Amino acid sequence: MKKVNYFASLLLCVTLVFSSCGASNTVKGTGIGAGAGAAIGAGIGALMNGGKGAAWGAGIGAVVGGSAGALIGNKMDKQKKELEAIKDAQVESVNDGQAIKVTFDSGILFATGKSDLNIASKTSLTQFASSLKANPDTEVEIYGYTDSQGGDKVNIPLSQKRAESVKSFLAGQSVSAARIATAGLGSANPVATEDSRGVQALNRRVEVFILPNAKMKAEAEAGTLK
Repeated sequence: MKKVNYFASLLLCVTLVFSSCGASNTVKGTGIGAGAGAAIGAGIGALMNGGKGAAWGAGIGAVVGGSAGALIGNKMDKQKKELEAIKDAQVESVNDGQAIKVTFDSGILFATGKSDLNIASKTSLTQFASSLKANPDTEVEIYGYTDSQGGDKVNIPLSQKRAESVKSFLAGQSVSAARIATAGLGSANPVATEDSRGVQALNRRVEVFILPNAKMKAEAEAGTLK
């Protein structure tokens, strides 16, 4: 079972949040040179799995430039439009338009303090799984989060279980588990201010990143990606 190293994941999330407004992924995909992207990716990859440079870390930062980047951006644009039809999911372009971030509110997915998926969330995740199956040349990274109530001793394992629950459901929908990595980040990277008890529902969430795999990148470089 793949799990992303905790501290590397924190760095990874910071690196990924490069969402841009007012431009399609096709346009944004041409914007950053491959050298700069590869350098970022190499640094993240070196941190993962004890410095072994895992493929997940290397893949995230390797933004492809020029016409190949535009082809990847165009491909991601198409999938992003599919995903925007999913109820209760926030869909964004990240990594210079060459990846997609989908945020699911854990209040929708889970009961408070629980990691079991509720019935209502399964419709959204079934739609999500369909999009992943229709676009097989991608890798998927799932990050679970909590609010700060309870502390890391409770929250990190809980957030990991939530990420694993989403992975298990997707695998049950015939999405290859080999494509999916997970990490539980507890209360890290809050997206909203919490109250005096450390409670804010928006911080209880699951974030999913969809990334081009090696095959997609090779086809883009060859100019054959459709």
